[in-house]
Amino acid sequence: MARSMRAALSVLMLVGFYVLALGIIVGLGILSVLMFLNTSGTAGAAKLGFLTIAVAVAVVVALWKVAKAKPEPEPGLPLSPEQAPELWHLVRGLAAVAQTRAPDEILLVPDVNAAVSEDTSMLGLIGGRRRLYLGIPLLQAMNLAQLRSVLAHELGHYSGRHTQLGAVAYRGQTAILATVGQLSGNIVGWLLKQYAKLYLLVAAAVNRTQELEADELSVQVAGRAVAQHTLRELPVISMAWNFYEGRYIAPGWEAGYAPTPADFFGGFGGLLHARTGELDELRKEPPPDEQSRWDSHPSIAARVYAMDRMTDVAVPVDTRPATSLIPRFDRAAEAVAAKAVDFGNRTQLPWDQFTAVAVLVQEQRQADLVYRAAARLTGSGEAGLATVFGLVQAGRIGELSAEFFPEATRREAAKLFADPMELLLRVAAVRSNVAYWRHSWTGRPEFVRTDGQPLNLQPIAAEAVAPESLDRAAAHLAALGIDVAAAVQVDKVATAHGGDIVGGLANMSVNGKPHDVLILDNGLIMRPCPKSTDNGKDRLLEWARSAPVPELAAKSWFVPFEEVASAKIVKVSPIRVDLTLRDGSVVAVHEAWTGDRLHKTSADVLHEAVKPFLPENAGVR
Repeated sequence: MARSMRAALSVLMLVGFYVLALGIIVGLGILSVLMFLNTSGTAGAAKLGFLTIAVAVAVVVALWKVAKAKPEPEPGLPLSPEQAPELWHLVRGLAAVAQTRAPDEILLVPDVNAAVSEDTSMLGLIGGRRRLYLGIPLLQAMNLAQLRSVLAHELGHYSGRHTQLGAVAYRGQTAILATVGQLSGNIVGWLLKQYAKLYLLVAAAVNRTQELEADELSVQVAGRAVAQHTLRELPVISMAWNFYEGRYIAPGWEAGYAPTPADFFGGFGGLLHARTGELDELRKEPPPDEQSRWDSHPSIAARVYAMDRMTDVAVPVDTRPATSLIPRFDRAAEAVAAKAVDFGNRTQLPWDQFTAVAVLVQEQRQADLVYRAAARLTGSGEAGLATVFGLVQAGRIGELSAEFFPEATRREAAKLFADPMELLLRVAAVRSNVAYWRHSWTGRPEFVRTDGQPLNLQPIAAEAVAPESLDRAAAHLAALGIDVAAAVQVDKVATAHGGDIVGGLANMSVNGKPHDVLILDNGLIMRPCPKSTDNGKDRLLEWARSAPVPELAAKSWFVPFEEVASAKIVKVSPIRVDLTLRDGSVVAVHEAWTGDRLHKTSADVLHEAVKPFLPENAGVR
């Protein structure tokens, strides 16, 4: 009965949205006619008539979009019963326990996730093709007992008939959001937006209830302890995967390189094996308890607590790896990477080569910061390690260092420059084929000579920052085979590589024209935007998620902080900043009272970002 009530509620709320929209259209139409009949209100009637037409068109357009909308199956690798007989036997056996029809397809996908779907018709009354999705990283990190718990939970969605309304829910959400999007900027859009919020809140509450219902089958099949442990394991696996992507893949990925399909998931397996101690420490943390009323899932803590009240069963714990259910799992994982991961035109390399190239690209970009600063000081178009050595010999290393350590005295800055100098020497060593960065799953890559022995250039760097010991440093480098002339500038212009988005401001006035602005820790990305201030935060979020940071900057106007000569705070609230660039041009970035923000502190983030460029004792209004 409860399930039927939820189904009826979903359908009724969707119908109610369009009843409300139709009521508004009819009401506006009647009011327009009455105003036309009253000759004194002709102008107002015309405006109201146009609004009525706009609302009607928006509803029709949204319905047309919805008519074509349907959930698309996730890209993945289908596994037939012949390819993975043990996995299919397990899934079919659990479906029998759940008293539900087994899935028609099992697909391996590249996500840290497991899910089910069903193609239905007639508002979910007629069932259709069922699909079970299993994420490769999930299989790599779990044992068979944990996998049974996950599979039981997903099949519980089938037995609870949760997937029958999946298409209805998808179309309903698409319909409502499409209509609201068409009508943003007027009172009708605001009214329908409030209804949309209610619909999404109810849908989220229904989904959370369904998750708890599916957990009951998980406890029944795997036992309470295993089911709870599996839930606690999910955020650990997710954090491990995010760390793997961010630390190991992202640097080379941004530079145009990628692990081979065979290494893409194989690397995650290597990391899990090498960092068991760190993962065990993560497992000691209490389960996450954060939960919003908009969330489709209860918090892990809430689900674990709910399981305490479910009937426990004694089930033998099978600790074999979950991957053992799929013969030649490594080949299957490689096929999933080749099919579902968008490598683009990146150069694919095995891990040792991929890491060596990725770190070199990162260090070269940091070296280029120094070389561009050296080029500005010497008045040359470009620079290299020989240019920096020339500044040291001329006693000007403090001037160069001051760009990176502005608060230090000239003498302190020269000493502090030993760390950047070591970086320049490392790049020179790699460019001279004397050393490379060796891959490691247990820590950061190791800087080693070509014979595999560690290479420490710190003592030479300390000598190279002082005029009196520079010649000794040069002699040591020559003895190692490091060619100073091989270390030169690569990027002539600063890019957004390595930058992180730390804030955003919508509908800013940039040199008098409306722009959305993303604040990076190494610059500002700006692009023209509509004059309307509606949906500014949503627009910023969509933009920020649409591509990696370097691509966002390449497609828009990017002002690196490296190119800022000085800044002036024209006004604190709303934040208004004038940036004077090294070429003498001025970029006026002014926030409007009606602008929107990526997060509440975005204006403060911009203020902090430009502080280093403010003249001493500058007045702020």
